[in-house]
Amino acid sequence: MIWSWVIWITIVVVVLGLGYFYINARLISTMAVDPRWKHIARICLASMMLVPFVSMFLFRVTESWGGAWAWVVYVGLGFLSLLLTSLIIRDLLLIGVKGFEFLSNLIPVRSLPPQGWRTGNAAPTESVVDPARREFLFQATNLIVLGAAGAFTAYGIFQARRKPGIVEISVPLERLPEAFEGFRIVQITDIHAGLTVKRDWVETIAQQVRELRPDLIALTGDLADGSVPYLRDHVAPLSELTAPAGKFFITGNHEYYSGVEPWVKEADRMGYHVLLNEHTILSRNGASVVLAGVTDSSGGNFLPSHKSDPGKAIAGSPEGVVKILLAHQPRSLYDALPFGYDLQISGHTHGGQFFPWNLVATLGQPYISGLHKHENTWIYVSRGTGYWGPPVRLAARSEITVIRLTRGAS
Repeated sequence: MIWSWVIWITIVVVVLGLGYFYINARLISTMAVDPRWKHIARICLASMMLVPFVSMFLFRVTESWGGAWAWVVYVGLGFLSLLLTSLIIRDLLLIGVKGFEFLSNLIPVRSLPPQGWRTGNAAPTESVVDPARREFLFQATNLIVLGAAGAFTAYGIFQARRKPGIVEISVPLERLPEAFEGFRIVQITDIHAGLTVKRDWVETIAQQVRELRPDLIALTGDLADGSVPYLRDHVAPLSELTAPAGKFFITGNHEYYSGVEPWVKEADRMGYHVLLNEHTILSRNGASVVLAGVTDSSGGNFLPSHKSDPGKAIAGSPEGVVKILLAHQPRSLYDALPFGYDLQISGHTHGGQFFPWNLVATLGQPYISGLHKHENTWIYVSRGTGYWGPPVRLAARSEITVIRLTRGAS
């Protein structure tokens, strides 16, 4: 585990370092301002790059360092990410423009001589670019990049802090018993209670779930970022939820970062049936459906007993009945396919949260959001009910999902 942390920190240092040098070279150094302002900008940029490491140290020392400081750190990271992205897009466009100009100069352009000129004395025309005008336009793009990054950050914060949207989907299952027609599973996932997600946000989620009157509640991991003693009160509103068929919890990767065994005990204390590579039988009017849950796909790296095992989760279950799997990461689908699950319900990806991290979120995952049919298994991937890191969401609104089971050919 020590080496995994070393590798992770090294990657973060390299990425932040490259981002610093690129922003400095392509934005700060090129701006037409007094050198003293450039020096101040470089200090601010370096500070924004360093605060994540200071924050990691403070989090190790005490979890009570959050509040305003956490907002400064994570909003700053979100702004830098969007600034770097906007800057790269600007530079790619400039490269395209220069490439077009170069190709244009390779093609001879013949034009009629001006009226009154003698054809024999016509001078060749030459395209001259005004350097002052070019510089003015370049400086304008610097301001546009800064403005765009600021605007996207502000809008992203608004989107992230909005009340989660309610997403309702129907999943047709051929073997679904008539007694389970219209059975409603409400999924909440990836809340990430901690530095900027506090009790008030969790209370909003709990109230929304309560109003949906679910038949079953599925909490599919990444409940919190931090220890149980510090965050118990913040997640407490979820303990008040009830559903006729019960409420269930599986581990996500962040439970392992925060201490999985205490969180498993806390989820159980909150009234959730924790499924650790195991299943339960849901009964309704004499009919049955199997609900299984696996540990996070990374769990075995932290505890050998928590290695994700979809086969073990379904062992001993009745034959010929609908089998539903709760698995935090969509990638668990690959291991689950041989065991004939009808539906997998996952989270983890946050729908990408915001560009360009939506591209990173796809790595190793079969799907990033929405309902999909993969061979004989349906899989639904939630965009998450909270957010992680920067409180920013763009084109990936947080959600509470209502999954309605229906009878029919899948």
